[in-house]
Amino acid sequence: MTALDEAGLRNWLVDYLVTNIGCSPEDIDFEASMNDLGVGSRDAVVLTGELSELLGRPVSPVELWQHPTIEALAKFLSGTEDHSDSEPVLDPARSSMDESIAVIGLGCRFPGEIAGPEMLWQFLCEGRSSVGEVPPDRWSAFDDGSAEVAATLARTTRWGSFLTNIDEFDAEFFEISPREAAKMDPQQRLLLEVAWEALEHAGIRPSSLRRTQTGVFAGACYTDYGYLGSIDLSSVDAWSNSGGALSIIANRLSYFLDLRGPSVTVDTACSSSLPPCYFCGGADSSRT
Repeated sequence: MTALDEAGLRNWLVDYLVTNIGCSPEDIDFEASMNDLGVGSRDAVVLTGELSELLGRPVSPVELWQHPTIEALAKFLSGTEDHSDSEPVLDPARSSMDESIAVIGLGCRFPGEIAGPEMLWQFLCEGRSSVGEVPPDRWSAFDDGSAEVAATLARTTRWGSFLTNIDEFDAEFFEISPREAAKMDPQQRLLLEVAWEALEHAGIRPSSLRRTQTGVFAGACYTDYGYLGSIDLSSVDAWSNSGGALSIIANRLSYFLDLRGPSVTVDTACSSSLPPCYFCGGADSSRT
């Protein structure tokens, strides 16, 4: 067993990453996530095993993901973690029905090129309709040039409401590689965008929510993107599973903002379709 303070644990973690993960000492950022530093799931198991032996007590891989940076992990393991910024956990004896809840921020995407609450309000005031002809490239992926497919497409409805520019996503802003972003269901991308906009609309600094009991409850009902991406097995890679999974939609936001509350994707068919996002404030906890 080795007694190490916070600084000693930081130095030990840096040495470990340099020796075992191949990190360059000058490129190690104490505030960067372990994932960004190259620590995968298998590496996390080995690392926590080494920490358990070093400290003489069990260290779980779960604790590593709960404290995903060198700085946070060193503080946690040394017992110097500051809990003053964390919101109190809701008393289980108190009914959630007793809480006051208010919608304090809103972000949204709707057909008709609506990309915010003000645009939505203007759209409604003008009595406009978002229904239009199906974009020409909508069915191109299914058209193999045969007469049978052409006949089927001809019988398909020509009208609908569609989101625009769903292929435009600032992956770098959300700390996601271009390759991973390409495999992400557009619902995942849209929720990240509108949730960030909802926080801005509410005047809440995203970093102020880090490690708080803020919950994410997302509604989604289709996994078409993941299904279509798996038809061609040659295109399946390490990002295909998480990119197409319905459950990951809420988790993406929780992970990006480093939230510690519930993170749940709910499927109630059409009533749970993305992509509106509301930011609500409660008496003892926050909800996105």
